Amino acid sequence: MIWHGDKVLRNPTNAELARIVGLPVPDSVADAAQDVCNLVVVGAGPAGLAASVYGASDGLNTVTLESIAAGGQASTSSRIENYLGFPAGISGSELAERAVIQAGKFGARILVSAEVTGLGSEAGNHVLRLADGGAVRGRAVVLATGARYRKLAVPGIEALEGTSVYYAATYQEARMCGTDPVAIVGGGNSAGQATVFLAGHVSHVHLLIRGDDLGKSMSRYLVDQIEHHPRVTVHRNTEIRMVHGEKYLDEIVVEDNRTGDQDTIRVHALFIFIGATPHTGWLADAIALDDHGFVLTGMDAVHARGDGNRPISAGLSRTLETSRPGLFAAGDVRRGSVKRVASAVGEGAMAVRQIHEYFERS
Repeated sequence: MIWHGDKVLRNPTNAELARIVGLPVPDSVADAAQDVCNLVVVGAGPAGLAASVYGASDGLNTVTLESIAAGGQASTSSRIENYLGFPAGISGSELAERAVIQAGKFGARILVSAEVTGLGSEAGNHVLRLADGGAVRGRAVVLATGARYRKLAVPGIEALEGTSVYYAATYQEARMCGTDPVAIVGGGNSAGQATVFLAGHVSHVHLLIRGDDLGKSMSRYLVDQIEHHPRVTVHRNTEIRMVHGEKYLDEIVVEDNRTGDQDTIRVHALFIFIGATPHTGWLADAIALDDHGFVLTGMDAVHARGDGNRPISAGLSRTLETSRPGLFAAGDVRRGSVKRVASAVGEGAMAVRQIHEYFERS
């Protein structure tokens, strides 16, 4: 990579790239590494940004660690139309950008390229170990690492990622598609939002769902728009079996999962929205997780800990606390969370309130 015509970077890390463009990284904010913060937020998606805003606005010394970029999975949504207060809708990236500005206004420090790889303790504080060898310490922590996109187990699909297989539907992907027909896999709100958005740009959208009920996990307003859109075809009980194309996608082979009948659909781009897996591999031995890797909180965490040191009668006041006292979880990373942006924001705010209660009793 050549920066400004004179500086050459060879295989730069995310941290090196962030540093050269002037973004705050852990080693560029001295106090973040030396001080014990009141609150450390891991992840800058909707839940993490909400915790950052509410923590900092409440006067807590707040540092937020983000491994890539602020916004999380929500930032890939081209338009969120049912978020409170935005009747015309708002893109996920714009919502994240506004939240970052708001958090900074209250004094929160958001550090990018700060990948957390381990969790420890020292002198009664939580220690977040970073990939670059550094560490950040905090009295309380909010885990808001969200989840990573699931991929389809279809041969040859990885070779087409980035050229015609995508996991986000923004204006950039829409421009790359031109007017060619596209296919979308998924039955949740992300898939629905992408369908409505892309239908306004391409010649036709084929929406593929495994079940027969589009409204099972998708908001009604999206279902209504999709079912009445002239450039959208919904393929129910349908799964992808093969993809054809060398550098770019030419067609997909789909199968009716009831009859086994196969068909070929000519599309030049494939968008995949089939859920995500929690980003908790680095927490496996530190706190209680469920069988799928989601963080246990509240009464589930109390029972998982099982050592009798936490009175169950107090469980209602710390519904977001994990099996480790002072460590809270919010958003998609938490088992039982509602996979909606507004819910994640609410949990981020709730976590800060419960952190104040934790400080009062510790």
